[in-house]
Amino acid sequence: MEQSLVDIAQHLFKLGIAYLLALPVAWNREKRSRRNAGLRTFPLVAIASCGYMLVGMQVLDSTEAEGRVLHGLITGMGFIGGGAILKNKSGVSGTATAASLWVTGAIGIAVAFERYEIAVALSLVAFLTLQLIPLVKDKADLKQD
Repeated sequence: MEQSLVDIAQHLFKLGIAYLLALPVAWNREKRSRRNAGLRTFPLVAIASCGYMLVGMQVLDSTEAEGRVLHGLITGMGFIGGGAILKNKSGVSGTATAASLWVTGAIGIAVAFERYEIAVALSLVAFLTLQLIPLVKDKADLKQD
């Protein structure tokens, strides 16, 4: 299958958009997380998800086959996110990072399907949730003390 320069440019554009839309989530996780998932991990998750879908859309011959790629990505992102969750004596940590990995994968998939409005909404809502909800939780905890 021969690729035109236009196809290549479109794919690079989509990968770039997925990368950029993952950065707000990555920045938040880098700033707040004590583990390694941050500015490197989240953009890579977004472009990998986008890239897998782009390849699947180019080489597979049916929407059913594309659906299997999509299903595999969703399942794989859940598995990777599960690895970010840690349980210890004081409770559970890493759930926000796990959910952020999952949403970042969805951003990449949305970009691959040219559903930029979904990708932007996911990026914005995830970032705002990660930024603002901890402030609300902190105020609620202070009122309970």
